[in-house]
Amino acid sequence: MSEEKLVIDVIDNGGQWTHREWRMLRYLGVETQIFSNKTPLSDLRKVDGLILSGGAARVGLTGELGNCAEFLTLNVPILGICAGHQFMAGYYGGESQEAPRPEFGAATIELVDGGGELFANTPEKQGVWESHNDEVVRAPDGFKITAVSDNCAIQAMENKQKNRFGLQFHPEVNDSEYGDKIFENFVNVCLRARDTQ
Repeated sequence: MSEEKLVIDVIDNGGQWTHREWRMLRYLGVETQIFSNKTPLSDLRKVDGLILSGGAARVGLTGELGNCAEFLTLNVPILGICAGHQFMAGYYGGESQEAPRPEFGAATIELVDGGGELFANTPEKQGVWESHNDEVVRAPDGFKITAVSDNCAIQAMENKQKNRFGLQFHPEVNDSEYGDKIFENFVNVCLRARDTQ
């Protein structure tokens, strides 16, 4: 296993908690920087993983997330959070819409079939923090739904083959009970992916 420091950068889509995502990675010993979503792909540094942050209402639906489509061509694990999750779903052929019941504040999610890699060593039901007007209503082909809630049928999804992960809720917020573990699991995914290349 390589001893070189892992590099996972955060793409800022205008979310209110982007710096918390950066801070979580720093806490886990990861080398990380925040880049605007308008950064040209050629100006990104070599990374072992990326996080596509949340953003304002509708941006995940309209596709107005700068160069995120180009970032998704990178052969590294990528985690989309909130608007990043919605954008990822659309990019790969799924669909997002305005939520019939927008969620703001505490909610409970339930894992599906153990919840996949991001939810390793976390309980089947857990409290999370929501802040969204829009949601993914159809997961792309090849993506497995890994968590649901009463108000949202796709709280989380993953495509293990592509190393793509999406979360509707905000694991970077303290109110998400196992957010730190979810970040740690993503870091481990990035580490494994780097060490198998």
